[in-house]
Amino acid sequence: MNHLSNRINAIEESATLAMAAKAREYKNRGIDVVNLSLGEPDFKTPQHICDAAKKAIDEGKYFSYPPVAGYQDLREAIAAKYASENKVPYKAENIVVSNGAKQSIANVMLALLNPGDEVIIFAPYWVSYDALVRLTEATPVIVKGTIDHDFKVTAQQVEQAITTKTKAIIFSSPCNPTGSVFSRTELESIAEVVKKHNLLIIADEIYEHINFTGERASMASLPGMFERTITVNGFAKGFAMTGWRVGYIAAPKWIADGSNKVQGQITSANCSISQRGALAAIIGDIEPTNKMVTEYHKRRDIVYNLLKEIPGVKANYPQGAFYFFPDVSYYFGKKNGDTVIKNADDFCFFMLDKGHVSLVPGGAFGDDNCVRLSYAASEKDLVEAMKRMKEALATLA
Repeated sequence: MNHLSNRINAIEESATLAMAAKAREYKNRGIDVVNLSLGEPDFKTPQHICDAAKKAIDEGKYFSYPPVAGYQDLREAIAAKYASENKVPYKAENIVVSNGAKQSIANVMLALLNPGDEVIIFAPYWVSYDALVRLTEATPVIVKGTIDHDFKVTAQQVEQAITTKTKAIIFSSPCNPTGSVFSRTELESIAEVVKKHNLLIIADEIYEHINFTGERASMASLPGMFERTITVNGFAKGFAMTGWRVGYIAAPKWIADGSNKVQGQITSANCSISQRGALAAIIGDIEPTNKMVTEYHKRRDIVYNLLKEIPGVKANYPQGAFYFFPDVSYYFGKKNGDTVIKNADDFCFFMLDKGHVSLVPGGAFGDDNCVRLSYAASEKDLVEAMKRMKEALATLA
């Protein structure tokens, strides 16, 4: 009787978490590993956010269950932020606060999708998009951007992938894992296709603050897109609050209500104290976030220049987030003794074993020729990791 459900057997363990666990195994054996596998800021949560959470504990008013969708003042603050910064007229009724953006996406998928529905996923994609679609017994349809086009999917590609079963589209900008950022013009072209075919679009903006382009473009702000767009965001990346687990959607009320119903049956509300910290983040001083972004910008350039020094590695120039997604297929077929690099999985295990650098295979993100590395690490660790990679790869022939 030891049989898991078909829907669970249809999905894999998160590749990012699996590689992070493998890196910890090596560290527990006393091996010095530079871990570039997790997308987690290496900064501490800004002090004013921590102070707000401490104050909430001391006040003793936040130990009861919060409303499932989140505290009213936090939802109003999120809506006000989107109205002023992103030019999207959300209200509190459009907001559902969840236990991280991952739960936000899962809520939406469960609320909207039926078996047999199709969801277009822009690839490379964040690992959970594909798995969450399959968890609902809908069908992922992968549309792939190439490194020569900065990994960005075109409106023409989207239109060619649409069928009578297509229900929705999901993408991220800035993108995890590529760091690519869609311009307003590119989003407008995709929006025209979405409107033409009467589809929904899930726009993941979790990295919106870590954007080096100087342009902030939200899909929901475009003409005719408010009622078709589910915006996903959260506090983990821009405010260094990964462990606080606060994400949210901003969506048409009927979708927000459906997501609220799902969440009410699965987890109920997000942690009360975390929400008080999130409120301080969204209404408070943005300067700590700006300082983090300045550091990411510097690290991006350091890693890009060092990657260019490694023979055969091909990388785009990311315009946001804190990742590189280099093509390493040059090394497929090369050997070190009995070790043969057949694919990106082999590449990552070789790099962990030989170079003591932890990366994530690109297959989990929809491109088997690539690997993801996070530059949310100190400059010292990044320089050391690039040195180790170059030296380890030089042993292959």
